[in-house]
Amino acid sequence: NIFSDDFLYSKTFPAYEKFKSQTKLITGTTEYNNVVNIGYSIRDAIGVYYAKIDEQNPTDNFQWEFVLVDDNQTKNAWCMPGGKIAVYSGILPITKNNDGLASIMGHEIAHAVARHSAERASRAILMDASTYAFERLILGTSMTGYSRELYGQMRQLGLELPFSRNQESEADYLGLVFMSLAGYNTEESYLVWERMQKAKGGKGRAEFFSTHPSPKNRIIKLKEWIPQVREQYPPIKV
Repeated sequence: NIFSDDFLYSKTFPAYEKFKSQTKLITGTTEYNNVVNIGYSIRDAIGVYYAKIDEQNPTDNFQWEFVLVDDNQTKNAWCMPGGKIAVYSGILPITKNNDGLASIMGHEIAHAVARHSAERASRAILMDASTYAFERLILGTSMTGYSRELYGQMRQLGLELPFSRNQESEADYLGLVFMSLAGYNTEESYLVWERMQKAKGGKGRAEFFSTHPSPKNRIIKLKEWIPQVREQYPPIKV
């Protein structure tokens, strides 16, 4: 990988700050607290996972931050490089509970943990300043004002869609491991995708479907992985 974390973060952190300043956020609610608590639980689980496999934790230099976006029409969540995370209120009826929310957040965080954006950028000899999740944010908004400006910036830096099937599969697996270690119900990992399928034809934008492969195969794989993950990565003893 030819792109350092410092270089990535110098691009993504200011973009995250600008996003927060121009977006309606929800704070001080139970839903917001759930997002933050789940995020930090997954953070701790990541540390345990890498200690367990005797590898350096790639999130040691993350600057974790979580926001809940007040947008009931958008069914989405994303994680930028360095642990800058956003969840949209529109996805909460799909996640349904904290276990479902942990599944979605674990998957999105896993993309950043695995450095998928940097991998893609290295292959293209281009710099993609956001994770795939952040690209979903851009493509999921009306192309006016700030979103058009930001999209132009990302395009100049080598925006490309989507993540490869291998990267999606890796994020599914790692997300499952992280949520298991954090003590969440891994069954929700595929139940969320089943609910997402049902919501596809309903009102509101479901960005996951514009950028993810069909849920059918990933549901099958998640069901296959769950027994193994539960055995190898049981909940952290506190």
